[in-house]
Amino acid sequence: MKTVIIGANHAGIACANTLLDTYPDTEVVMIDRNSNLSYLGCGTALWVGRQIDGYENLFYTTADNFRKKGAKIYMESVVSDIDFINQVVHFTNKAGEKSAETYDKLVLATGSKPIVPNIPGKDLDGIHFLKLFQEGLAVDLDLSRDDVKTVAVIGAGYIGVEIAEAAKRRGKHVLLFDAMPTSLASYYDPEFATKMDENLEQHGISLHFGELATEYKGDGHVTQLVTDKATYDVDLVINAIGFTANSDLGAEHLDTFKNGAYLVDKHQKTSDDSVYAVGDCATIYSNALDDTTYIALATNAVRSGIVAGHNIGGTVLDAIGVQGSNGISIFGYNMVSTGLSVTAAEKAGIDVDYTDFEDLQKPGFIKENALVKIRIVYEKSSRRVIGAQLASTEDISATIHMFSLAIQEHVTIDELKLLDIFFLPHFNQPYNYITMAALGAK
Repeated sequence: MKTVIIGANHAGIACANTLLDTYPDTEVVMIDRNSNLSYLGCGTALWVGRQIDGYENLFYTTADNFRKKGAKIYMESVVSDIDFINQVVHFTNKAGEKSAETYDKLVLATGSKPIVPNIPGKDLDGIHFLKLFQEGLAVDLDLSRDDVKTVAVIGAGYIGVEIAEAAKRRGKHVLLFDAMPTSLASYYDPEFATKMDENLEQHGISLHFGELATEYKGDGHVTQLVTDKATYDVDLVINAIGFTANSDLGAEHLDTFKNGAYLVDKHQKTSDDSVYAVGDCATIYSNALDDTTYIALATNAVRSGIVAGHNIGGTVLDAIGVQGSNGISIFGYNMVSTGLSVTAAEKAGIDVDYTDFEDLQKPGFIKENALVKIRIVYEKSSRRVIGAQLASTEDISATIHMFSLAIQEHVTIDELKLLDIFFLPHFNQPYNYITMAALGAK
């Protein structure tokens, strides 16, 4: 069995490792257009903001590691065409040399691509995107320049908020824009998102929400950002509007989702029996929605790669769906969520209710302590939990894993009310905020 994997970041790596480590008789070929692989893009803001010493440890493996395992790997090679009928991949390396590889099974792990606003001035210098390592390097270099004083970040999702913090830590005046009325609107309800907004403002970031970029101005290099409300003088623009599936290679041959992502089954198989798709270029099943959707997260990419690898290798393994669990920490303020917010559930047509609670993480006599805010979202008809959000300066991140499992297993809000939760003053309160929130449900 010969498997060709196009794309060698998180999903492709997970698939390749699964095949090479578990099914030694499988021939593996990896093709990637980049000069590096395994870059942890979620660490870009930490490096750019000088919260870690450098970028070197943001790479967790190398092409040589796969060669040592027996894989054939082509780096800096661009796939130009896939002959799905004869099962051949055609590609060209950086020297312009053309090659081809036949396959028994093909894995598309081409990831996602940034959404580029189609507005005047989009080709000016000084306008950056953040996806690849090289793009992070370019942003870091520009932030090192003394003449770059004002930075506009467009998009207040996770990447936008994180890079806004990083630029502020580098001593820049930062303007943060988003068309939505709050930051992090895709993950958190306003009652939570506004707390992050307050945190950003308290640390000197200028917020411009409900504002849409309409034009970039400049003579070769961007000097102004025009929105539907005002014009701002800027020295640098970082676009973080979001991502969409990078599915150009197979879009005409394979069934796709409404955003263009490859439609896959529980084995990560596409509409072509010989082709699998993993990671950000493919759909995923949401246990909160109980339906197919698109969620671009590195953790989902890894899991989908593992599932595809085992099915290609001969072990039937069903994906169990995801919840879209996520988290963020900005200037010491931590927020985590999983499943659907109230806003997202209503947008999906799910009739929900929610219960909120706020209390100290630990008993009042513990000096190192802080408030925790929690929301549990549940479907009215079935009363199953479909989402949770938490926020605190305490580390409340592990709690979201329990809610992720609860959503996966269709646990009801009533089953949570008397959940066995341990108590010790070092960690929590006897009346735990999870219990109290659940007991507060209608």
